[in-house]
Amino acid sequence: MIGLFIFMVNTPMAGKQSSASEQDVAGKPASEEAILKVAKEIVVKFIEVGRLSPANFDETFKAIYLSIRDTVRS
Repeated sequence: MIGLFIFMVNTPMAGKQSSASEQDVAGKPASEEAILKVAKEIVVKFIEVGRLSPANFDETFKAIYLSIRDTVRS
């Protein structure tokens, strides 16, 4: 599920023209701060929609963070 979300985020929309600023960012590696922010947003959304309870936050956040980090660093 997480891999699909990341794939959807990283896939450009058909017919969309990239601006110069988007092209500049695309070549730079993701910072730890950016990876943490994305992981946090995903976990918060999972809690909001009821797919994750706060009791499982620790193990789920680690799994999501590592998945995002591995995806953007590969």
